[in-house]
Amino acid sequence: MKIIANYKNVTGEGPIWHASERKLYWVDIPKGYLYAYDPETGRHEKVFEGPQIGGITVQRDGALLLFMERGTISSWDGERLVEVVEGIEGEEDSRFNDVISSPDGSVFCGTMPTSSHGATLYRLNTDGSIIPVVMDLGISNGLGFNSNLTCMYHTDSTERTIYRYQFNSKTSELSCREKFITTPNDGSIPDGMTVDSEDHLWSARWDGSAIYRYTPEGNQIAKIDFATKKVSCPTFGGTNYSEMYVTTAGGNDPDSNGKNAGALFKLDVGIKGKPEFLSSINI
Repeated sequence: MKIIANYKNVTGEGPIWHASERKLYWVDIPKGYLYAYDPETGRHEKVFEGPQIGGITVQRDGALLLFMERGTISSWDGERLVEVVEGIEGEEDSRFNDVISSPDGSVFCGTMPTSSHGATLYRLNTDGSIIPVVMDLGISNGLGFNSNLTCMYHTDSTERTIYRYQFNSKTSELSCREKFITTPNDGSIPDGMTVDSEDHLWSARWDGSAIYRYTPEGNQIAKIDFATKKVSCPTFGGTNYSEMYVTTAGGNDPDSNGKNAGALFKLDVGIKGKPEFLSSINI
């Protein structure tokens, strides 16, 4: 395990590998900071600052889609920020939290709950329309697909549960939700996740100081401990997806969360990941 960068992120999140640029991007949600890391040069830097950013996808043209506060979604090509969705009615007091591109180029994007309403999992369609898919959630969090695209996983952190849906890859429709993994009631909650090339799930444990690996049947087979509490999200990257990157949070209070709280880590877990799908939203 190696620390790649330590910007003491308040909520480091959303790591995603940009294959054409051969860079890793991630965010610090409340600060609205977007970071980039180039493994070839070892350089990392803050590349954008704006409103809160809860998640990122990579568009087919190489631009990034930034899922922000109030339901706002914008495209950023490294220079210009172009608004795609101005906002979502009812989400004025919320923000996006975790997102994933679907095989057809649409995007599943979840929100945070507020004192007035629960969280919602939306789907941003390729024509730019956005519709609610699952409502009245606790905290909409980590998402992933199995390799043959018959199911999608979705984490509700408040419920300490990763759900499994039947997934129609042609229409990006979900059905037949079932509880897949429920984590212990020990003060920690499941956060971001990814699925590796062997169809095993890797789930970060916020306030649990670890990431966990589960079989396609939902059995825990591995745990990697961190010396920081708020482990937020894993993803795979590198030219052959053999490197795992993990974001963490709590850098604003290292005394409570660990001296490396808010750092970006790189791990060699001996297993390869697989590419994320590209979003293809008309702008």
